[in-house]
Amino acid sequence: MDLLTRLRNKNILLVDDDEWIRDSMGAFFDSEGCFFNAVENAEAGIDALREKEYDIIIADYRLPGMDGLVFFDRIRRFPAAPLKILITAHGDQALAEKAFAAGVNDYIAKPFQMQDIETSLTRLMDGRNK
Repeated sequence: MDLLTRLRNKNILLVDDDEWIRDSMGAFFDSEGCFFNAVENAEAGIDALREKEYDIIIADYRLPGMDGLVFFDRIRRFPAAPLKILITAHGDQALAEKAFAAGVNDYIAKPFQMQDIETSLTRLMDGRNK
C-alpha cells in the first residue's frame, strides 16, 4: 500500500513557529485526506494532545518557550504512541542522539522537501507494520 493511501484519515500534529512551514505542510496533508492540526509552540502542542490522539507528530527543535526535545520528552507520558519526527536547522549528531533519547523516531534537517517527510513516514510506517 502506498504512503498516501496509508496517510488517509490519519491525525497529524505539526508544532512549528514558522507560518510558511505550517501552511505548506497543511496544504500537503489536507490534500491527502489527513486530519491536520498545526500549532506554533510546544505548549499549544501539549494542549492539542490533551484534546485528541494523534498518529503522527512533527515538531521543530527551536520553538518559542519549550524546545522540541523537551516537548517530545514530556509527551512520552501520554498514553498514545504516535510516530514522532523532529525537524531542525540547527542539528548535529549530538542533537540527533538527544532526540532519539527523548523518544523521537526520526530526525530531519532543514531545509527539507516534502519528499523527505514522505520518505521518513514511509520508513517509519513500514517499520511499525513489521
